[in-house]
Parts: sequence; C-alpha cells; structure tokens
Amino acid sequence: MPVPDPLDVAGALAAVTAALPGGGEDRPGQRTMALAVERAVVERRHLVAGAGTGTGKSFAYLVPAALSGKRVVVATATRALQDQLAGKDLPLVAAGVAGRLALRWAVVKGRANYLCRQRALEVGAAAEEPALAAVALFDDVDGAPAPGAARTVDLGRLGGQIRRLLAWAERTPTGDRAELDFEPHPRAWAAVSVSARECPGAFRCPSGSVCFAEQARERAAEAHVVVVNTHLYATHVASDGAVLPEHDVVVLDEAHAVEDVMTAALGVELTAGRLRALAQAARGLVAETEAGVADAVADAAERLESALSPLVGRRVLRHRGGGGGDEAELAAVVALAAGRLEALGAGLRRSGEDGAGGDGSADAGARRARAQVVVGHLLEELGVLGTLDDDHVAWVESQGPGGRTPVLRAAPVEVGPLLARRLWPGVTAVLTSATVPPGLAERLGLPPAATDELDVGSPFPYRQCSLLYCATHLPDPRREGAAEALHEELGTLITAAGGRTLALFTSWRAMHGAAEALRAVLRFPILAQGDLPKPALLERFTAEPAACLFATMSFWQGVDVPGPTLSLVTVDRLPFPRPDDPLLQARRERAAEAAFRLVDLPRAATLLAQGAGRLIRSATDTGVVAVLDPRLARAGYRRVLLEAMPPMRRTVDRAEVCAFLERAAAAHARSGAQ
Repeated sequence: MPVPDPLDVAGALAAVTAALPGGGEDRPGQRTMALAVERAVVERRHLVAGAGTGTGKSFAYLVPAALSGKRVVVATATRALQDQLAGKDLPLVAAGVAGRLALRWAVVKGRANYLCRQRALEVGAAAEEPALAAVALFDDVDGAPAPGAARTVDLGRLGGQIRRLLAWAERTPTGDRAELDFEPHPRAWAAVSVSARECPGAFRCPSGSVCFAEQARERAAEAHVVVVNTHLYATHVASDGAVLPEHDVVVLDEAHAVEDVMTAALGVELTAGRLRALAQAARGLVAETEAGVADAVADAAERLESALSPLVGRRVLRHRGGGGGDEAELAAVVALAAGRLEALGAGLRRSGEDGAGGDGSADAGARRARAQVVVGHLLEELGVLGTLDDDHVAWVESQGPGGRTPVLRAAPVEVGPLLARRLWPGVTAVLTSATVPPGLAERLGLPPAATDELDVGSPFPYRQCSLLYCATHLPDPRREGAAEALHEELGTLITAAGGRTLALFTSWRAMHGAAEALRAVLRFPILAQGDLPKPALLERFTAEPAACLFATMSFWQGVDVPGPTLSLVTVDRLPFPRPDDPLLQARRERAAEAAFRLVDLPRAATLLAQGAGRLIRSATDTGVVAVLDPRLARAGYRRVLLEAMPPMRRTVDRAEVCAFLERAAAAHARSGAQ
C-alpha cells in the first residue's frame, strides 16, 4: 500500500472529532493516547494503554492507524464495538484524512457467518423439502443430540427457513448472516454454511471462485484497516497466520478479554456430537463396502460420551501422576477414536478415487472434501489430547441446554510463551481497554524491553458525580445467614435510588434469591436475567426508569445504559474465580505460593472494575457503586482492587449514600416532569 504524506496526528484527530455531535470537546487523554499509538507504530514498540470510559479511544488508535501507511487489524471482543467501528467511526476517520489518503476498510468475520454457495447449491438441488437431509451434517450446532434427535425439531419451520435462506442467497451481495431480516434456527443456518473446520478451501471447492467468505478476505487484502472480532484473530494466531491477510499492526481493543480468548483458541474442544455428525455425513460418501468405517466412528462417539459423562468438572488425561479408572478409559477412547478416524479418512479417499459412494457428481465430491477436512481437524485435535505435556491442562465440562452435553477441553496453562513465539515478533501490538488487568503484558508474553504502558484516565468527573460505597457493617458473604442481611441492605439502597438499579451477582442462586426476596417487599419492577433475552431485557430496563435489573456474570461487561435509568450499581460479593476451575487450578499450581496474587486477584480486580464501569457512561451520569462485601474495605489485598476501580469518591456511610441517591432521584423526577 502507498505510504501517505506525513500528516500531523493531533491535527487529524481534531478534524475527526470536530465532526462529532457537539463539535468534539477537547479530550487531552485521547490526544495523549493517539500520539502514543503513533509512536508505537513508527518505532515498532508494543503499547498497553488504559483509557477510561469517555476517552474516545477508538479515534485515538484509528487516526494514527489510518495515517501510518501500514495494514492494521483491529480486533474487538463485542459485536457492538465492531459495528460502531465499521459503521460510524471509520467513515468519520476517512473524511478527516481524505486530503492525504483514500482510506479503505473491511470487516472480516468467521467463515460460519457467511452463506456457503456450495452448500446452498447442494441443498437447492436436493429433492422435495431440500436440505432437511443436509441439516447439521457436520457440526454439533445444538449441543450433542442423541442419534435421531435432529428429527424432533419442527421440520416444517426448518424447511421454510431454509427456503428463505436459499432465496436470499440469490440476491445478497455479501452472504453475511448479519444482513438477514430474521434470525434463522441454528440447524437451518448450518444447512447453508460451513465452519472453518469443514471448508476445504477455494481451490478444492466447485464454488470457490464465488465464495462469499473468500470475497470478504479479498476485500480485506486491499484494505488499510481490517476489523475482526478477537475470537477470529485468535484463530488466526492458532492457525499460524492462515486466516487474515498479512499485517503490520494489531489493535486489540477490550484487551481485558484477550488472555481468555487466546487460551480458548490455542486449545482443543471435542464433543461426541462432532463425531456423530461426521459419521452421519460420511455414510453416503463411501462405498458400500466401506460403510463399516463410518459406523465405527459413530460407535466411538457413543464411547466418548459415556467416558466423558462421569468426568464432568474434573481434570483429565494427566499422564504424570494422573488417575486410573475413568481417566484411563477416556485415554483409551481418545486413542480408539483416532484410529477409527484414520480408517474413515482412508475410506473416503479410496471411495473418491474409485468413484464409489455418493452420486459421482461434483457436489458429492465437494461433500467428500468437506468430510475429509473434518477428519483432518479431528485427528489433529485428538493428537493434541493424546500427547499433552505439563504446559497444557485438559478437563471435562458441561454445556448446552440443561448442561447435558459433556465437552472435553484442553488448553495451554499459559498463553504468553506461545504468543511470544508466534505473534509478537511479526506484528506491533496496541492493547487498550477501560480496564487493563494487572500484569497483562507479562501474561501475554509481550517483551518488556519493547513494550510501553500508560493510563490516560477518563474525562468524566468521577469524584463529583459518583460514590464508591462499601457496606462494612454487613457480614462476610461466605458466612451462613449473610444473604438476609444483603437483601435488607439492597432493598434500602434501591428505595433511596427510586429503583434505577443494576444489581450484579456472582451466581445464579444469589440472583434468584435476591429477586424473590425483594419482589415481595419493593414497589419497583424487578427484572431478572433469564426472564427475557438479553437485548429485550436491556431494552425494557432502559425504557422503565424505575425498573431494577438483577443479573449475573454476562452483564458485568458490555452493558451500556447511560442516563437516568441507572443510578445505582450493586455487587453482591467480590468476584473471585471459582476454586475448582480446572484451568485456573493448573495456573495456581504453577504459581505456587504466589497463586492468589498472580491468578485470583488480577481476575477479581478486572471483573469488579468492569462491573463498576456500568455506572458512569456519559459526562452527565451520576450515581453510586455499592459493593456489599466488607472485604473491599478490610482485606489486606484491598489496595489492588481499589486501584483498578474508577476514581470515585469513597465512603462506608450508608446514610451518606442514601442521601446522595435520594438527591439524584429527585433531580431525575424534576427533569422528567419538565
């Protein structure tokens, strides 16, 4: 790409922000961050930048990125921020630098987000009620249903949705699922899409030349800025750079999520449902004489599920000092499944060479190629599971409706050494978040000598507009009977606030208990997570100023409710991770005596700060963050937690808090009456 003429970053930033509503107020923190990003890109130094809510950090990295003349990938953890970058921020940046550069940008999503033209052709060419035979052939989209479970869904509804998707395929310019005007059932979408674990690549696919996913990647190859989600970027890293175009810089926004996302992507996830789906698809793609190899894989799926079920919640496949019994059985099933997959792969190859199996058409060849790709991925993952070393940990957890599906997972205990080898030598990283976890640069393997850190704060007047309250008179939440005292305190605070409360809980049990207790005594509407889908729940909470929303972990981050709807955020207890989490157990073992300081405390500090960050979302917001756990004021580690929080004025006086909330409620009532 041509390098643009030098242009002052501060001047370009001013031109961009001047186009914002209100003329773009002066934000010194934004300018400081933008200049730091420019320096990082020019000098090829990594940057970790804390930028509180209201800083305008997206412009602070987009403007120097646009002017750098280098290809930059921006990875975000939430769809909302991706939409904001592509639909609002980048057009403004393009206008601000138009005199020197015709800025091009592209959005790239995971392959399964695009309609697959080849699958659509195969489905459309099927006999009556197309695709019902093609639904969920390869992927375990609804968990791991028992054999035949796919037939229990409403086939009429599925058929109707598939026909709508096929009609849409004829007119969509991008094939992007986000453009649909309805939300298809997962099995309907699976009938016309493929995951990266199935796609054989453009050269081996009859429809490769018109592939929507490949077209998106071609657009990305011509763009200056490529917007992706963090999960896709982690997949790119795990694939040794095979997913995205070559780039010079990566901006990892919402950097507090990067460690967990990278850990998942650099690991393995296996369910019996993946083996079942492959066996089902392969039966029609091998010669009759080879049918037994597909049946053998289906049998391995049943054996795998039986071996996993009694191990849920436990670490497994520990070859040194590991257990026998159930764990030994699991290891044997992993080896058995690998052998049977190798036999299936050989059977698919022989059938393709002999022209046996399927109908001999190009479509049958494409289906066989996809099946072979699935076999290859599964064999690779089983190989990892069969040769785990001390740097990896494997465990079994449950997922899906009712937690009925056991999942075998493996992950690196630490991602830093892997990223230090695979990623940082080739790209310059800018990591930014409103909440940068303590020790993030070290845990991600960033080289200390080539990494700078800064915190530009937030432009919001936290000490004037907000209070951080710790209820020191409450009992330790770990004590029996503490819930009743917490409910009484919560009711008092909600009453003072006139509703307008987001109550955050560390467990579903605590949330339901509080909701049930307070619905009986408060006059304010209490909405609870699970009553409605998350978007509908937030919409209703925003629309009813006096309403309260009780929620668990998924609402501690990414919830943006500015204005008078929210005056009080409460936290039931310090959000330390569960002691029985297998991955964190392995990290604690490695950290030894420093485990609490290096593993548990940083995670709790980050999550607590994220929860507190739900309160002040604009310069005119006001309110209280109430932590109903006295350890925040008394524990020896409290300083680490408090330093991660927004710079609010602190108090332990409930009367002061109630007076503050009552004044805010009265002001909201007056403004609402005008």
